Amino acid sequence: MTFEQFKDECFRLALENGCEAAEVYSVSNDGFSVNVLNAEIIKYSVERDNGFNLRVIFGGKSGYAYTEAFEDPESLVAHAIDNAKAIENTDENPMQDSCEYPVIERKPNPVVDLTEDEKINIALNLERDTLAFDDRVNRLGYCAVSTGVSGKHIYNTKGLHADAEEKYSYAVVGPILRQGEEEREAYAFKFGPDVMQYDEIIKESVDNALMQFNAKPVESGEYRVLLRNDVAGDLLQAFSSMFFADRVQKGLSLLAGKKGERIASSAVTILDDPFEKDNPREFDDEGVPSVLTEVVKDGVLQGYLYNLKTALKDGVQSTSNAGRGGASAPVDTAPSNFYIVKGEKSYNELVSELDSGLIITELSGMHAGLNPVSGDFSLIAKGLLVEGGNIIRSVDQITCAGNFISMMTSILAVGSDLRFGIPGFGRFGSPSLLIEKLVIAGK
Repeated sequence: MTFEQFKDECFRLALENGCEAAEVYSVSNDGFSVNVLNAEIIKYSVERDNGFNLRVIFGGKSGYAYTEAFEDPESLVAHAIDNAKAIENTDENPMQDSCEYPVIERKPNPVVDLTEDEKINIALNLERDTLAFDDRVNRLGYCAVSTGVSGKHIYNTKGLHADAEEKYSYAVVGPILRQGEEEREAYAFKFGPDVMQYDEIIKESVDNALMQFNAKPVESGEYRVLLRNDVAGDLLQAFSSMFFADRVQKGLSLLAGKKGERIASSAVTILDDPFEKDNPREFDDEGVPSVLTEVVKDGVLQGYLYNLKTALKDGVQSTSNAGRGGASAPVDTAPSNFYIVKGEKSYNELVSELDSGLIITELSGMHAGLNPVSGDFSLIAKGLLVEGGNIIRSVDQITCAGNFISMMTSILAVGSDLRFGIPGFGRFGSPSLLIEKLVIAGK
């Protein structure tokens, strides 16, 4: 069967077997990736995959079934209905009606259309130029280029018809530098259509490695802290679920009942922006048209991120934040481009304003060192010691601890250097943040 024939047959069988509605969520990806080391290809892949997820509403409950082959629609429908029958939750599970979508202008991405040999050469040249950038670059731990074309299709028996295609590309480089007997490694990436202009990530990765040499811990205590933009973005991502309506409704968020209250410094505004120029989208994973959502304005919580189910429960409109962890996954909540709006001060101005304290350049252990429900974190950190507005030396073997909401309320200034991470289950970004104090455990 073709995709259309299979979809139509699934819809027919679902309705004939007593389903109130049925929905198809289908994704496809044609991806290319290459990883090179020592001027040789160590990993190379060309992947073409498709996923077909059928969701039915049976007895008011959602049931899912997944396949990668357009065959045996009877079994797929029966499986989805059986799964719906097994659900004990009585929440309503709405589906999006037929609607119109905003027109999205995506940047052209000529890298995707290059030949495989040309993409391999980009990776080889990236490694060559990184090795030549600085005599202290001893070797590379990682050097990769990836491109792809992903498609998303959402149809249902209520007339919804949503299609989108996106071309993506990114490059990652990880040089290992050596000084004497000491080695340090750092990574940098570039996302978007201009990955062939990779000089900036070579310099960034080398600079990040160089700043780690001759590091030692500081005395334990409370320090004024500057969170570098990439670190601040990682921390925002780690605690982003507290802004999800689903977590709020389940009592798993500190922000329950806080709408209209101050939860951050007046310097902080947080947006979920599906129209951000480098990663736009027309609709979410339920086919709801994209809308810009102001989550926090001048430090005051404006609301939460909703999908159709959680929005119905609170009697509001969806914020177009339905997400799925993959083609086979059920509907959940996910941001589009979730970020702290940039301020006016440059990074160097923030360093000056820090005066004496720590710049945190790396946090690790987020899988175990933080609690998104309580907001508490205690994470292994690296950084730089600053005295009198001047960087004195590198710092490592410390932990940085605090509470996310307390930290947000103690932000003194927001930088102008907004930076995003690589898109995944949402995309997250932040400028550098000057924090009044965090607890540092050192020597």
